[in-house]
Amino acid sequence: MRPGLAVVRPEPGLSRTVARLRSDGADVIALPLFVAAPVAWSVPDATAYDALLVTSANAVRLAGSGLATLARLPVIAVGAESAAVARAAGLSVVVTGSGGVVEALSAAGDVGLERPLHLAGREHIDSGHPTVIVYASADVAADAATFADAVSGRIVLLHSVRAAERVAALLDEQREATGIVALSAKVLAAAGTGWAGAAAAAVPTDAALCALAIERAIDPAAGAGDKRP
Repeated sequence: MRPGLAVVRPEPGLSRTVARLRSDGADVIALPLFVAAPVAWSVPDATAYDALLVTSANAVRLAGSGLATLARLPVIAVGAESAAVARAAGLSVVVTGSGGVVEALSAAGDVGLERPLHLAGREHIDSGHPTVIVYASADVAADAATFADAVSGRIVLLHSVRAAERVAALLDEQREATGIVALSAKVLAAAGTGWAGAAAAAVPTDAALCALAIERAIDPAAGAGDKRP
């Protein structure tokens, strides 16, 4: 029997990831360990930038009234969801990347956008550009024994370093019954060792992570013993 999957990221990404996995026929459970919430932030001078870099739809959803001050800046969106939420908020999306931050910034450079302001969550992939934190994920209470029982025999999708650290802490000495797939090599490293299987997505996107999870669920032996690509 192929192992099931478990998603621990916060909403609204949680539902999107679960839907993507189920559309491929996966047995998946949702076990959110975090909830996203806005944080206070100071709006910088918009004239210092030529674009907004949005790597998470939550950065738009939770930015609050300060976003209006930056609304004249075109948006470099990483992922279709980020682009859709930005447009719904009245922003002008000029680049929609599908291969991660580096690919989106490269496409932005092709159209002359080289000084973006990155609106991000506290846990984010470094873009190399000025960054303002507009939201953060708070822990959702979880009982270690209950969580271990729920994910035993499954593969857990890890979307952030914080998720990797929390899952590792909850399972502690019970990792051998659970596999993991991570958004990046950095996220994978944060989870430590001892897993039934472990691998990182080649591209840091939800689509790539889901594809890897499906692949590992079909052929769990490919990731046995903490083998990493």
